[in-house]
Amino acid sequence: MTQPEMVPLMAKASAIVTDQGGLTSHAAVVARELEKPCVIRTYEATVVFKDGDLVEVNADKGVVRKIKP
Repeated sequence: MTQPEMVPLMAKASAIVTDQGGLTSHAAVVARELEKPCVIRTYEATVVFKDGDLVEVNADKGVVRKIKP
């Protein structure tokens, strides 16, 4: 989940991915406003991905995958 104090960081991000949320969640609304790709309700993104991982986000298909270095 995201919070209002995260908006400056969200503006710097290339995409937004969350474990929880819905179409009207804070993350989804901010992503639309910032015109950033967003995949919400992955349930386990914070478990699968670690800080520093490079990921590819396909928001049209709702797919997030880790890119091997």
